[in-house]
Amino acid sequence: KVVEKAIDEISRLPGIGKKTAFRLAMHILKQPLDRVQNLSESIIALREKINYCKKCHSISDDEICNICSSNKRDDNVICLVEETKDVLIIENTNQYFGKYHVLGGIINPIEGIGPDELNISTLLDRIKEDSSITEVILALSSTMEGDTTAFYISKKLKELGIRVSSIARGVPIGGEIEFTDELTLGRSIINRINF
Repeated sequence: KVVEKAIDEISRLPGIGKKTAFRLAMHILKQPLDRVQNLSESIIALREKINYCKKCHSISDDEICNICSSNKRDDNVICLVEETKDVLIIENTNQYFGKYHVLGGIINPIEGIGPDELNISTLLDRIKEDSSITEVILALSSTMEGDTTAFYISKKLKELGIRVSSIARGVPIGGEIEFTDELTLGRSIINRINF
């Protein structure tokens, strides 16, 4: 029963089926107890000790993340992304040096996610409070939901007189930013277009 429960819990992770969960559980069983304790403690610490940045909503060890608190980043440009993983992917391109804002999802009426469930109001407040922000880059997935979200936000931003651009469409239609190679994504950031 202990093994079955472990397999059930591991298989709840995205992309992990029952067979992979079984192999992982068997691997964990063969490890020294201190390694297994380190793994479990790091997972618990991940959930308990990680905060979300009060400015951009990305994960952070402190109240304000390293990117938002850096004076080496361009304060004039904000790259708007769906999730924290997108920040990490764009950072890996080494092509973008501005700040970020994480929406926490995209508008999806079928799943009951509207604009009020996303971090849109904090983006608008951030722009109203900081007159140095001149551009927002929409780096959202090229899906119907991503385009709907981009359209909604672009209307709100144009009311504030902010330049709105979108990453170039090097990312395939219907594709997710998470699965785009770094070269294509980097070129998309460099060759962004007005939305």
